[in-house]
Amino acid sequence: MTTPQQVRQSSHSPMGAPSTSPRKPTTLNTLRGLHKAGEPITMITAHDFPSAHVADAAGMDMILVGDSLAMVALGMEDTSEVLLDEMILHCRSVARASKSSFTVGDLPMGSYEIAPEQALESAIRVIKEGRMRAVKLEGGREMASTIARITQAGIPVLAHIGLTPQRQNALGGFRVQGKTTAGALKVLDDALAVQEAGAFATVLEAVPPEVAALVTQKLRIPTIGIGAGSACSGQVLVQVDMTGNFPPGRFLPKFVKRYGDVWGESMRAIEAYKGEVKARSYPAREHTYPISAEELRSFQSSVDALHIQR
Repeated sequence: MTTPQQVRQSSHSPMGAPSTSPRKPTTLNTLRGLHKAGEPITMITAHDFPSAHVADAAGMDMILVGDSLAMVALGMEDTSEVLLDEMILHCRSVARASKSSFTVGDLPMGSYEIAPEQALESAIRVIKEGRMRAVKLEGGREMASTIARITQAGIPVLAHIGLTPQRQNALGGFRVQGKTTAGALKVLDDALAVQEAGAFATVLEAVPPEVAALVTQKLRIPTIGIGAGSACSGQVLVQVDMTGNFPPGRFLPKFVKRYGDVWGESMRAIEAYKGEVKARSYPAREHTYPISAEELRSFQSSVDALHIQR
């Protein structure tokens, strides 16, 4: 016996039905397997249920709830403004949509730098309250003891070296790292340090591709590049950037490739809706709910009897 399809008479409904052919959940072993096989690891950011839903459905290996949401979701000036509580709220939203992708939550500035114990407390919250599977933090050798403390507690850590945006003021702005011999050696030293501390992978940001390639060759763990060339073990981009979900004229880093025009499509749809509302062509008959002629006549008679004055 077939069950009739439920008809919702409400504007509130789930984002969509589960996939008919769901992927197996991506785990650390899955990521290690991809790395061992030489298959690039795909990662993208998401900051809420819809952005995570589409990333998961598209088959991304990893989803990062990055602190870039400070700018792209909360309208802040930079990542230093976002708070741990705000990150956790976004992590929870992303986690509800991510059925297969391996999820990583960023530790925001101020939530891990004071001491390893502070970092562990923050990491536990991101895992326990935010429902993430791992955390990410910025910094190289100076953060090794912090990474070790978190991993010793059983929480996977994704490191982040090269350009570390939370430290832009100390770096003199958003500057490419590793452009000199000394700078490149520091990137390698940081990479080896976070590897030995127990990080399962590291983001390499804004590093010359030749340097990133050599660093990747010297590591046992994967490198996830962003502005670091194609020789990295994987790549990550901010979803809002790569989908083109921003107004014309917005600055984009050199490494961003725009794969879509979500802003343009949204503008066209919203402007069309506005036009149809102004012309009273929306809603059309097929967008409304029926009432029988008998009930309508009864309602009209009841209203007339009330003698309502406008």
